[in-house]
Amino acid sequence: MNEHVSMSDLGANRLSTDKPLSLAILAMGGQGGGVLADWIVGLAEAEGWMAQTTSVPGVAQRTGATIYYIEMLPARDGHAPIFSLMPTPGDVDVVMAAELMEAGRSVLRGLVTPDKTVLIASTHRSFAVGEKEKPGDGIGNPEVVVEATDFAAKRTIAFDMETMAVRNGSVISAAMFGALAASGALPFGKQAFEAMIRAGGKGIEPSLKAFNDAFDRAKDKPRDPVSATPPKRFDALPETAGHPALDRLVRRIRSEFPQAARPLLFAGVKKLADYQDPAYADEYLTRVAALHALDCKAGGADRDFAFTVQSAKYVAVAMAYDDVIRVADLKVRGSRFDRVRAEVGATDDQIVYMTEYMHPRMEEVCGTLPRGLGLWIESRPKLFGRLDRIVNKGRRVKTGTLFWFLGLYIVSGLRRTRRGTLRHMREIEHCEVWLAAASDLIGANYDLAVEVLNNRRLVKGYSDTHARGLSKFDRVMSALPLLRDREDGAAWMKRLRQAALLDESGAALDGALKTVATL
Repeated sequence: MNEHVSMSDLGANRLSTDKPLSLAILAMGGQGGGVLADWIVGLAEAEGWMAQTTSVPGVAQRTGATIYYIEMLPARDGHAPIFSLMPTPGDVDVVMAAELMEAGRSVLRGLVTPDKTVLIASTHRSFAVGEKEKPGDGIGNPEVVVEATDFAAKRTIAFDMETMAVRNGSVISAAMFGALAASGALPFGKQAFEAMIRAGGKGIEPSLKAFNDAFDRAKDKPRDPVSATPPKRFDALPETAGHPALDRLVRRIRSEFPQAARPLLFAGVKKLADYQDPAYADEYLTRVAALHALDCKAGGADRDFAFTVQSAKYVAVAMAYDDVIRVADLKVRGSRFDRVRAEVGATDDQIVYMTEYMHPRMEEVCGTLPRGLGLWIESRPKLFGRLDRIVNKGRRVKTGTLFWFLGLYIVSGLRRTRRGTLRHMREIEHCEVWLAAASDLIGANYDLAVEVLNNRRLVKGYSDTHARGLSKFDRVMSALPLLRDREDGAAWMKRLRQAALLDESGAALDGALKTVATL
């Protein structure tokens, strides 16, 4: 526990002399929670109050936020007040959360109460490990958090302060300080808040911009709506893409496919042209065109061409599989270096080094080799095992050094030979079997055919992640013979897929498959 106690001359402004004014700040590493706490303490001191701040750090950056607790009060009759070291549930005047789920946790801790607490929270998300590790959508529902805070708090100020701060070249603590000033929860004027930022001596102008933007926003529109399903955005199909090969693909989309599928098809073409080349994107359109023809024969027009739309999405996903070549390509792109520099706030005269953790296996090496050579090595277990002992090691790769950058750059250049690799052969074979299963169903059970296409969602990533996803895909598809003749087959297939996405071990899927076997 860290503690800082200060005393200064008494001032005239105060809220109450009966008990201290208390504030709790919940912030993660790198969000400037300590700076925000120091600003508030300094502000109180400058206004003639006495203030104390304590902090209890979380276990890690995303498994527990640091709680900064501040109490302030003018001295009474010349005697210094005695402050608490920790917030007491039900007795906190202001709670400031630097992330939406931290606001929810403050409610669970009892820090937010409807009779007295002003809650100031940023609505952006920094996903926890528990949310990221689930195979499916493990993201917590923000609407539930907002409902809880609306019930628990006396008043709520909540909007995306992180985006506002970044837009102004500052950090979220400056925006939260502005929201606090606008809330009126402290008996100090706006100029006193601004003077505190100027006294910091670093990043003054960006911090003041973020402060003022947040102050105005909290006054004019203190609440941001949140949604459990973020809006999807697709680029409009252009008249021209600026290149003859790409223009031909755009014309194919416009002339051969229904309007409902065009946004996804354009997104798929962009993805695959970037992943490989325009010819590969043309192969994608040819595959989807064949599936669209089946959709038309099966009466897809009456169902808004759902089969074609899902084909447009998941065929692109299947063809843009993650491999070693793709990973290396993404690591050495100039746009990635620029993005990281912007995220850490590096100036032009500063050098930024990135360290990647990579753990290749011999399976990935063989997959990157020409199919004949890769199969030859895999068919010799002793040779494969000896090579795997050399390759299968965790490595910390510094992409800012010439050695590792050139190594990854050379690997990324293998995209020209990707179509001849063992991994590509296996991915395309698997894709064709999957699409054949969906095509065979469309005439007899249209909805089930659509769900078979959706099953491709289970296959993602590379290395161990890809192997686990492929295993779950195969297990879900194993129930197809039992479901193809059932009217509710599509609903059961969807339930199996949802069960597969619930946990990494597949325990929920085991139970669901046993249920299907009893139908």
